[in-house]
Amino acid sequence: MAQSSFKGLVVPGSATGHRMSRRNLLRGAAVGVGAVTLPALLSACGEGPGGNKDEVTVGSNASDPVPKKAYAAAFTAYEKESGKTVKVNTKDHNDFQENINRYLQGTPDDLFMWFAGYRMQYFAEKGLLIEISDIWTDFTGFSDALKDQSTHEGKQYFVPYYYYPWAVFHRKSLFEKQGYEQARTWDEFIALAKQMHGDGIPVAFSDKDGWPAMGTFDYINLRANGYEFHKALMAGEESWTDPKVKNVFDLWRELMPYYQKGALGRTWEEAGQSLQKRETGMAVFGMPHPGQQFPPDERDDIDFFAFPEIDPQYGQDAVEAPIDGFLIAKKSKNVEGAKELMKFLATPEAEELYLKGDPNNVAVNENADTSTYSALQKKSVELVSNAKQISQFLDRDTRPDFASTVMIKAIQDFIGNPKDVDGLCNSIERQKKTIFSQPVG
Repeated sequence: MAQSSFKGLVVPGSATGHRMSRRNLLRGAAVGVGAVTLPALLSACGEGPGGNKDEVTVGSNASDPVPKKAYAAAFTAYEKESGKTVKVNTKDHNDFQENINRYLQGTPDDLFMWFAGYRMQYFAEKGLLIEISDIWTDFTGFSDALKDQSTHEGKQYFVPYYYYPWAVFHRKSLFEKQGYEQARTWDEFIALAKQMHGDGIPVAFSDKDGWPAMGTFDYINLRANGYEFHKALMAGEESWTDPKVKNVFDLWRELMPYYQKGALGRTWEEAGQSLQKRETGMAVFGMPHPGQQFPPDERDDIDFFAFPEIDPQYGQDAVEAPIDGFLIAKKSKNVEGAKELMKFLATPEAEELYLKGDPNNVAVNENADTSTYSALQKKSVELVSNAKQISQFLDRDTRPDFASTVMIKAIQDFIGNPKDVDGLCNSIERQKKTIFSQPVG
């Protein structure tokens, strides 16, 4: 997709970088790629041919308690306003993600939760989505870049709902008690991890789910090699045997001695809970991941710092800020009902209802009320507002078949054996050449 620059920030792919205002937030969001297509079928409830026009079914990946309750509040408000029924079919987040391809080709719900950028475009390309350009003309409060993230070949398919940044999260009180200082450079970061380890407090780490560790790879690559290299590597245009890539894994290996043991058997929820219990000292996560594991009266104790600088020429310019939202399945039995619900979800009021129950994300609609934002949300807005480039995430920034069949296993192999970087990179490159030589889909 063509990229263009907007006032205050240069969209990824342009030659220079400028800061942007909060109002122009996410105008430069990078187009992501990837939809995991593993071979199991998600079940979904249907009403038979034609469906029930007074009921909209929603395929939900919000299986964790906090977002599940927050979505329920938004859907309940829509039911009261419209007189229609919203039936939510919730599946485990990872199962939903891994089985989405078969789900859409089987008996999907009318509306489903998914991700912006190439993850949306992939299914639009395969003809598995309903175009919603007709209702996008009525939307307000969405930036041009958000519209780009919702568009495939000039047609809109996606309604963005919220975003969240990735950073290094920790408890403020633990840092104060132990005398820890937030790290700005890689050397400071390693020294902090070593200090924590010496105090018997490891760095939280998990990858049983197959995606959490991707965030660390992305950030090291962005900091060591810059956004343009990250983008080209994800597009298959750079070699995984390049010394720059091997350096990413070599740098990552410096952190390994200070991680929690047994990462491949630990879910992201468990890693977040270890932060909450003060069993670990910090973690590279997206804002909802620790936030959902902390009780409401402890969330003010969550803090973060931007992933540290590695090469000064790239500084801390890039921030990963994935965008989540809604799509309509091509096999929807109630397209008009799904569109009506989408119109509601696109309003700032709908976002405010959700964020009231889940303050671990940030609204994408520029007209949403931010006066009630927590300190963590305000700091997140500032982090992304000051970014010169914004990426999505590794499994949203590259081809779906490459992310799911190659990179999940490759990163898990690296965690299991971080010493054979040459062999790992050679293996990734061989598989990349095969996959990228074939058409998507």
